[in-house]
Amino acid sequence: MALMPVLTTSDVTAVTSTTATSGGNITSDGGATVASRGVCWSTNQYPTIADSKTTDGTGSGIFASSVIGLTPGSTYYIRAYATNSIGTAYGNQITVAAIPILPVLTTTAVSALTSTTATSGGNISNDGGAVVTTRGVCWSTSANPTTASTKTTDGAGSGIFASSVIGLTPGSTYYIRAYATNSIGTAYGNQITVAAMAILPVLTTTAISTLLSTTATSGGNISNDGGAVVTTRGVCWSTSANPTTASTKTTDGAGSGSFTSNLTGLTTNTTYYLRAYAINSIGTGYGSEVSFKTSASDNSVTDIDGNTYNTIVIGGQVWMAENLKVTKYRNGEPIANVTADAAWSVLTTGAYSWYNNNATINEATYGALYNWYAIADSRNIAPDGWHVPTDAEWTTLTTYLGGVTVAGGQMKENGNTKWTFPNTGATNESGFTAIPAGARDSQGNFGNQGNVGYFWSNTSADILNAWPRSPTYNSSELYRFYNQKLSGFSVRCLRD
Repeated sequence: MALMPVLTTSDVTAVTSTTATSGGNITSDGGATVASRGVCWSTNQYPTIADSKTTDGTGSGIFASSVIGLTPGSTYYIRAYATNSIGTAYGNQITVAAIPILPVLTTTAVSALTSTTATSGGNISNDGGAVVTTRGVCWSTSANPTTASTKTTDGAGSGIFASSVIGLTPGSTYYIRAYATNSIGTAYGNQITVAAMAILPVLTTTAISTLLSTTATSGGNISNDGGAVVTTRGVCWSTSANPTTASTKTTDGAGSGSFTSNLTGLTTNTTYYLRAYAINSIGTGYGSEVSFKTSASDNSVTDIDGNTYNTIVIGGQVWMAENLKVTKYRNGEPIANVTADAAWSVLTTGAYSWYNNNATINEATYGALYNWYAIADSRNIAPDGWHVPTDAEWTTLTTYLGGVTVAGGQMKENGNTKWTFPNTGATNESGFTAIPAGARDSQGNFGNQGNVGYFWSNTSADILNAWPRSPTYNSSELYRFYNQKLSGFSVRCLRD
């Protein structure tokens, strides 16, 4: 009487993510010819020929089977089978896991796009047979970004996820891909290209320079074009605050970076407001507002007290040709007039006096004597558009006049009306018209009128001292020296 076949299942080899090789060995056909043989498999134990199977010939002996259609990362149970007229017998069960693969995913279309942000994400339709431990999007201005580029991290697992893209540069083009990482590695979705929205240009306004009665120089610096090419740039100005390109303006080329603007047609002795502007495809951006006042004449300047001073151009600089005599700061607040010696000697704030405390004799001719704290005060003693020169600006003047040994003579008023004889080397070829107003020392004592002119720079040497300049009656030199800030010296202002 025939029996069921007797067989074993071959070890599984050549396992991939979707295939494997197995088979069997039919050691006895049970006395009835084996009509069908192969292997069967399932994700459930003890698979039968009702599950997936191969058909690999007939008869007894060894046979090989190709297992296909596996799902990556899934565990399968495999048994060889053999069928004769009695029925179907099965070999021993073997367990095998298909090798996982990279996840399969797509990138979500970009939405909510701004100049610096966007929303994207992805959909992981298959984890590749291994749990997705990290997912998100990555982006770059170069194609095919990876997780080595800028990226988000948006949880784990399969399915749909959303990502917030930040830190974009306005107007720049970016490439975005979703990514998903499992134990096999990192897979990427399709690449999406997107351009961050441009914004208005970012710029600053250049301070006013070479200010005259009807002209001035300014400009701007465009530090960021906003992601769109600057097609027009310049400055605009008005006698009202917040001027726009509908006001009077210059047109000074295109592109980013620094530019210079020349203002013409200004009205004398008038206050103006000015802003740099830059235009791109988004609109017009403006720099900070600056204000300035034109002088009443190109050859004079008026201080806040109404005193008018002659001016002189020396090289590239415009200097007052007279000593300052103002008694108020630029904002209208008074400068302290300190007459007592004891009070003067302990000052740490701005003050002035007239030589020998006698305004009647000295104000008109020699001007005031200021301590250094007055010229360093942020309220400013110089007229609008002017300043007390720096030590470096005095050096520029000195160099232009031929150097230290002759500059004093080039600057001094000639003759002996004000200067003590011999007034060595005095030619006043520069037109500076330096006069010997004398000084008030740190103890409050007055001296040296007729012999020496002392002129402050606004450059500090240390906590107690600064760097003034001085022509004298018996030399053609212009001396640079180190002196206490408590001293009272003359001031000549320089146009900004």
